[in-house]
Amino acid sequence: MGNAGPIDEYVASMRHALRGPGGARRDLLTEARDSLLDAAEAYEGEGLPRAEAERLAVADFGTVPEVAPGFQGELTVSQGRRTAALLFLSVPLIASMWAVIWRIFPESPHVAEIKPVWFGPLARTVDLLQLGVGVIGGLALLALGRGARLVRRPALVTRGLGLFVWIQTPLIAVMGLTLAAAAQGPVGFSGYLPGVAVSLISYAFAGWLLYSAAHCLRCTSAVRALSAMDRERSLSRS
Repeated sequence: MGNAGPIDEYVASMRHALRGPGGARRDLLTEARDSLLDAAEAYEGEGLPRAEAERLAVADFGTVPEVAPGFQGELTVSQGRRTAALLFLSVPLIASMWAVIWRIFPESPHVAEIKPVWFGPLARTVDLLQLGVGVIGGLALLALGRGARLVRRPALVTRGLGLFVWIQTPLIAVMGLTLAAAAQGPVGFSGYLPGVAVSLISYAFAGWLLYSAAHCLRCTSAVRALSAMDRERSLSRS
């Protein structure tokens, strides 16, 4: 950074302050840098030296504490949309795949004798819960997409979505393992290739969901931190 100009230093500071999806963050920083370069070139056209032109362009754009909260808000909504879309698509898909597997899996004729009386109600609860999770994902996707103008605090939607995923994903996993244990395996399932494949896909999507949800929480924490810094700066000026 020793030979970096004011614009490069400013963009680097902004990059350090922001949290969110890599592609969306790069796009925002590229737009900011392009705007700063255009402003600096305009000042250069008035006869100012390059370094001074860049300093004036940065001053006009606003300090990092002033600008970063708005950028972070956009990134938080973007991360929330990604998580909501993943939730909306993956949970019903996985539920459908498991429904097919249990229809075609050659169960033992004595499996009904093995399962406890609560097996059926718990299995239906898991199905309904997964359906509800997909609906919540769709509603969140709508709220952070076309309905974003009607949502006063989209960061709360993103944070709520992150917390929801971190609660429901382990819950559904525990309920699924409970059902498997109650069915004693089921017998022969560990060597049943379609079932093993769906299991691996389920684990992969669960990990992806938890990773995405963790980034939702990280983004909303960054919004709070940057907003607090901006308020402190405003109070110190007044």
